[in-house]
Amino acid sequence: METFKIFQDIDFSEIQPIKGGTFMMGNEDGDGDEKPIHQVTVKDFHIGKYPVTQALWEKVMDNNPSHFKGKNRPVELISWDNITEEFLPKLNKITSLGGKFRLPTEAEWEYAAQGNVGTRHALSTNAENTKYAGSDNLEEVGWYYENSHYETKPVGLKNPNKFGLYDMSGNVWEWCEDKWHSNYENAPDDGTAWITDTADKSLYRVQRGGSYFDSSGDCRSSYRDYYRPTFRFISLGFRLVFQVQ
Repeated sequence: METFKIFQDIDFSEIQPIKGGTFMMGNEDGDGDEKPIHQVTVKDFHIGKYPVTQALWEKVMDNNPSHFKGKNRPVELISWDNITEEFLPKLNKITSLGGKFRLPTEAEWEYAAQGNVGTRHALSTNAENTKYAGSDNLEEVGWYYENSHYETKPVGLKNPNKFGLYDMSGNVWEWCEDKWHSNYENAPDDGTAWITDTADKSLYRVQRGGSYFDSSGDCRSSYRDYYRPTFRFISLGFRLVFQVQ
């Protein structure tokens, strides 16, 4: 597994290899939808070192819907449908890297954010893990409402987590592949996307990570939220996963 860039002429298009493993997903001291903590085993995967930037989006789509303009800022004002029905098919058509790009599963996202195989979150009994993606101090790793001046920031300005990933806490929310479920009862334990219909908001899709617009609590690695797949907002972006075929 090696790091690679999607396009050599685009800054911040780097894809990082992540060694799979088993970890405890969720937070026993978090909100109800973060429970129960459960063991999940994910396979090796590649994930974007940064959220998808406006430069990368524009390279593929030839447009830039973002409110806060800047080529190295995260793209925003894009829906789950925009990504899965328009961006990803075009990206996969113009690249030939021996695999395909997709959104991360919720389990892959949290595993990548934790950056620490086999541990729980800082609010649990294991002190080695961190509350946010890379630190217990959000100022070190993320942009949120107390330090962002209410706007997105260019990616990669804060410290990375242990997997070398940037901006997983704060800056922009990140869409995941999974449908929304109000807790982890009967959640998959193999890292795959949870897309079965449920009684609770089965039309909604998961988002993770918090944003420049949110409080520190919303930027925790285990925190979860959801929107309709057609929803677009100025604090909502995404990160790529590359699946080797």
